[in-house]
Amino acid sequence: MDAIDSGLLRLLGDNGRASFSALGRGVGLSANAAAARVRRLEEDGIIAGYTVRLADDLERPAEGLEVFIDVRLRESTGGDAFLAYLKPLAQVRDAVHVTGPYDYLLHVRVRNPLELDGFLHRLKHDGGAAQTQTRIALRHG
Repeated sequence: MDAIDSGLLRLLGDNGRASFSALGRGVGLSANAAAARVRRLEEDGIIAGYTVRLADDLERPAEGLEVFIDVRLRESTGGDAFLAYLKPLAQVRDAVHVTGPYDYLLHVRVRNPLELDGFLHRLKHDGGAAQTQTRIALRHG
């Protein structure tokens, strides 16, 4: 799975009925290329299905882990490049430039600890993070 796949998943999460044309425009692909990627995500089990969300479900918290990650960037990684790396990632809810020993605070949602582990690995390997500190939200309120 790459950044384009993550972008497609984010778009489908926002609108599961989006056309392949709209999905392609959202990630810079043709409609046919977007359709092929979505079909592959379905075949690989990444997309397990589509559903209807009823109004009373809107107040329920989403499944998975809500995570806050402090990120210190490598000296060679600029803030704009880091934000560009994050933009297509469906897991990232928000990225805030902060003061203190870290450069950014990420608000992230992942399905499980294994996905979190992979996300952190890619953040350090491909995203330009030198160091991270992760906190898992236990509850709201």
